[in-house]
Amino acid sequence: MPYADSDPAAALAATSAAPFAIKILIAGGFGVGKTTLVGSVSEVRPLRTEEDLSEPGSGVDALDGVERKTTTTVAMDFGRITINDDLVVYLFGTPGQKRFWFMWDELAYGALGAVVMADTRRLADCFPSIDYFERAGMPFVVAVNCFDDARRYPLPTMRAALNLTDDIPLLLCDARQRSSSRDVLVALVEHALARLSAGQQVTPAR
Repeated sequence: MPYADSDPAAALAATSAAPFAIKILIAGGFGVGKTTLVGSVSEVRPLRTEEDLSEPGSGVDALDGVERKTTTTVAMDFGRITINDDLVVYLFGTPGQKRFWFMWDELAYGALGAVVMADTRRLADCFPSIDYFERAGMPFVVAVNCFDDARRYPLPTMRAALNLTDDIPLLLCDARQRSSSRDVLVALVEHALARLSAGQQVTPAR
């Protein structure tokens, strides 16, 4: 870190050499696979804030369709992907339960866009995330996580069920697979860049 009496040119060079950072949110309902997606693509061991599901919480967190889930994110998941020396991507997985939604505004600030994950067994659980990013004017894509025991539907059918306009990318993914999760992130970045080139807002204002 250069001090005040350091060479200004050297200080400027050090500042300009810092990599450019992109922030991406991973959102969606409870148990949809957000933590799994972050973990599958992060180059570092993800920072997780998971706690065991408790008996008192069973009356709050509906486990229909995800009965085998034993933990839940209570703050956020965090991962990192270094694209090259000049570009780093930071992933922030949001908590899915309604009682933690107050954190979303802080997590969303400065983000390039969001991935909204969906599960066909609990499709309605992703509606709050879609509504949030639509109201914020933030670019987002919807990624349907293909669980082994979940029914598969054609993309046009799911687009209609989610009431998504044609300009919102809708993809199938397997959050356990690094390549599949990577493709979702690439689709989001391409969507955000397309909006940016069209002069539309990308990051939400405060």
